[in-house]
Amino acid sequence: MAIRCGIVGLPNVGKSTLFNALTETASAAAANYPFCTIEPNVGNVPVPDTRLDDLARIGGSAKIIETQLGFTDIAGLVRGASKGEGLGNQFLANIRETDAIVHVLRCFEDDDVTHVEGRVDPVSDAETVETELMLSDLESLEKRVPSLVKKAAQGDKEAKLQAVVLGQALELLREGKPARLVVAKDEEEQRVLDQAQLLTSKPVLYVCNVEEASAAAGNAFSAAVLAMAAKVGAGAVIVSAAIEAEVALMDAGDRPEYLEALGLTETGLARVVRAAYELLGLITFFTVGPKEARAWTVTVGSKAPQAAGAIHGDFEKGFIRAETMAFSDYVKFGGEAGTKEAGKYRSEGKEYVVQDGDVMLFRFNV
Repeated sequence: MAIRCGIVGLPNVGKSTLFNALTETASAAAANYPFCTIEPNVGNVPVPDTRLDDLARIGGSAKIIETQLGFTDIAGLVRGASKGEGLGNQFLANIRETDAIVHVLRCFEDDDVTHVEGRVDPVSDAETVETELMLSDLESLEKRVPSLVKKAAQGDKEAKLQAVVLGQALELLREGKPARLVVAKDEEEQRVLDQAQLLTSKPVLYVCNVEEASAAAGNAFSAAVLAMAAKVGAGAVIVSAAIEAEVALMDAGDRPEYLEALGLTETGLARVVRAAYELLGLITFFTVGPKEARAWTVTVGSKAPQAAGAIHGDFEKGFIRAETMAFSDYVKFGGEAGTKEAGKYRSEGKEYVVQDGDVMLFRFNV
């Protein structure tokens, strides 16, 4: 699946440093001045999943292939972006192409790193970015909705549907609330929302970028962000981008000891990727064989043919059935043969809703 998260925030909050660490590259130049990132950098990141290790061991797989999530490092936003200030228009256009917003917030004091607003206040920073996104959506809908209302009055059914759904979004925005609070009644209304590509309809994950000493437990700044995230129903993760940048350059064997010395059991980036994955309503199913144990991504509620299509379009077109095992059963009974003997091996049809952790083999006819 081509799922992509946009890394956004004010200038100098650690966006590019986080992106570099995520992709383990130095492709996004990290410098201490606004608009260091002008063209959006794009990278794909493996989604950490220890279940693959068990599947490969039991299945005798020669290699492991994780599913991936895309990240785009987008230029820093400043107040007035919705009116074109700074790189506002470019920023807004780039974020419109993403599926979710990973909002990096500066949660550390450092006199050597300039803050574009002149003070450290991550909650205010979050509100600045959200306000600019709402203003952009408001301007867009105030132009679009009246036209849709006119078409609806002339009997255009699609325009009527759009006018109702986008009209709800417009009212929320006029009240200073994001479009993500619109609740779609059915798939058609959700389709309209998705096609509208409203900036404030995208789910948000706040990443609290703290100093090294606060990487394990956070600090007062991150505590304020976590409280804000809980209030608005957003996700939040604490990370030290500086630590993550160091870890990304280490040999894999040296990382556990380094993290343990800092009181960490895993990298903050692993938490970011998993949180973003969950935020987007994604789940993982697996295929296992001698060549590889592989993870695949589908959205929650996907049916078996859609999962087959994640592997290859022909699998979905010619879908017959899906031989299915739960991950827990596969491990408990030592693989496919043991799962069959235990009566836990299932043959599922087109209406089967895929569950996270399913181990699947698709039967199809082209």
